[in-house]
Amino acid sequence: MTALFRRIKPAQKLRITLYTVAEFLKIPKSRILRVECWGYVLFVHRADRGGQFISYRQLQQWQNAIACQIQKCSTLKELQQLWLFIQADHKKYKKQYNDTVIPFLCKIWEKRWGILQNQPQLVDAAIDF
Repeated sequence: MTALFRRIKPAQKLRITLYTVAEFLKIPKSRILRVECWGYVLFVHRADRGGQFISYRQLQQWQNAIACQIQKCSTLKELQQLWLFIQADHKKYKKQYNDTVIPFLCKIWEKRWGILQNQPQLVDAAIDF
């Protein structure tokens, strides 16, 4: 499990509907009997073929969760660390990522970097009264 995966916690935090799964698999919703959210993957019980595994990283919700994490970063250091997590996860699980995810996240990251660079950084300093 990567640091990014631990940070996102997809099994606990992502809301994945039958419609989302059916759309991803390009099948009618009626063919899906049940979806189980396991720690690392989804397991889809299908009426037409039995079971099928889907990586969380393949879903739009994963991309949205990472984008949200980028937008929540309050310091440049935190933002830089998150980008390192994203790169490491992508490198390790490249086959599970759509080709459009990293360019999309890169644009959001660059925008957030620009915003944080222009904000005055708070310095921890002792104030004497």
